[in-house]
Amino acid sequence: MEQQCWITTEPLEIEEVTKRVIRREAGAVNTFIGTVREFTKGKRTLFLQYETYKEMAEKKLEQITKEIDQQWPSAEVAIAHRIGRLEITDIAVIIAVSTPHRNDSYEASRYAIERIKEIVPIWKKEYWEDGEEWIGDQKEVRPGVPLKEEIK
Repeated sequence: MEQQCWITTEPLEIEEVTKRVIRREAGAVNTFIGTVREFTKGKRTLFLQYETYKEMAEKKLEQITKEIDQQWPSAEVAIAHRIGRLEITDIAVIIAVSTPHRNDSYEASRYAIERIKEIVPIWKKEYWEDGEEWIGDQKEVRPGVPLKEEIK
């Protein structure tokens, strides 16, 4: 079986992620694609740099798929997140969810992206025309990049 959750430095391909959840009993496939936007809070972004503790991040992505399985037992989920330097419009994350009916697919997809921002150790540094800053975690509530030893 192919890996359902992964972190990579390579550009993400939508079909590579969605093909992992397509199945005969699924009447809905929802794909969330998170991209790098040019403006954040009125500042022009030049590019982003994502970093992670890869082993822990992949474990946390797997945890999210298990949580989804508990709430939506008929869901099949695949998640890919890119790290490294990403340019404007590059794809940072792809979440694909298949379910027999569309509502569960939408709900599980939304749940996945919110949980990624809450628990997956991925940090971003924003580069602007007038400077740069580590934003911290993806919910932007913890500044800076913690040491690997701080992640438990």
